[in-house]
Amino acid sequence: MQDIRVQPSPYNFAPVHQALQRYVDADVLAGVSSAVLHGRELVDLHCAGWANKEQGELLRSDHIFRIFSNSKLVTSCAVLLLWEEGRFGLDAPIDSFIPQLAQRQVLRPGATRLNDTEPARSAISIRHLLSHSAGLSYGLLDPGTMVYQAYSERKVLHHRNTLDGMMDKLADLPLLFHPGTAWEYSVASDVLGRLVEVVSGQPLDAFLQSRIFAPLGMVDTGFVVPLAQQHRLATLYHGANVLQPLQPGLKPSDTTPFKNANLEPSALLSGGGGLVSTLPDMLALLRSLLPGGPTLLKADTLALMVRNQLPAGCCIRFAGVGELRGMGFGLGGAVMHTPSSIDPPDAAGEFQWGGMAGTHWWISPERNLAGLLMAQRWMGFWHPFALEFKQQVYAAVRA
Repeated sequence: MQDIRVQPSPYNFAPVHQALQRYVDADVLAGVSSAVLHGRELVDLHCAGWANKEQGELLRSDHIFRIFSNSKLVTSCAVLLLWEEGRFGLDAPIDSFIPQLAQRQVLRPGATRLNDTEPARSAISIRHLLSHSAGLSYGLLDPGTMVYQAYSERKVLHHRNTLDGMMDKLADLPLLFHPGTAWEYSVASDVLGRLVEVVSGQPLDAFLQSRIFAPLGMVDTGFVVPLAQQHRLATLYHGANVLQPLQPGLKPSDTTPFKNANLEPSALLSGGGGLVSTLPDMLALLRSLLPGGPTLLKADTLALMVRNQLPAGCCIRFAGVGELRGMGFGLGGAVMHTPSSIDPPDAAGEFQWGGMAGTHWWISPERNLAGLLMAQRWMGFWHPFALEFKQQVYAAVRA
């Protein structure tokens, strides 16, 4: 396990711990681990609650979590490692490597049929995929829509697909918009995982192990938890009401995202959401993206990652939520332009993302600060506990 000794600091993180404990006591979270980096120094680490509430197993810093969309940061780093080697340009068309994605069609505005399309004005580029501006969708967050139904019927995300097989399923699906003109959360990171395989000549898991996990000492990160370590996998819980994230009540699940996920090998090496990891491993990754020591990527690449890649006037938007006007997207994570009323006022310039079950990371280049949360509550992405954690951390460092 990584060295996770907390260094002395002048900051009082007791309010941070109290806030997270409150969510555990309210039966909104079973357990949550948190960590704060000031520069590359670990200045706070805290575990609250249980890894398995029914069995009374207290949460420890070495428990393993399903990190879902935190996998996207790892896959983005893999792509950028290959880019640094000159294996492709960021604006290269993806169909040069994945022919199934050539000759894209785009849904016309107001289309009610999948075949009501027009030719894409440009190819999908690697930059578009890294910034989720390719026009692809997910088939996860917009139930009831025509595109959601199409992705679901074709089982685009089914765990029995290989990444190459997923590309086949995407081949005849139209884009939501012309590449580079809007933002839509999507399977783009899984397409990038396939790009890594094609360019490197290795399966995605082998590339990640040799180029990221082993060099950084991330010993517990991968697509499958070894049998001897499966007792360390934290239980995943569903909240009582997906539309009311603060309603008490938790129910354990062993079928999310599917039965035996991460306990046995799956055909789909999902670079968008398939990894497990630990708090120490994720800290190692975050440290490698911060100045002041050895970094995974070059300094210029890190600066590019945290720079907004979306066109002028474009921002993140989610179905049912709408536009988040102060937030763009870089190469692998969201970029905060203007903090909203629920963000710390000094979070401008922040680079961040999270996973569907409540694992979150954020890096503030302006404040030389980074935060990490590890929880297992389904539909925990940008949950109130994560927002309050960030507010409390900024307040502690500001005081």
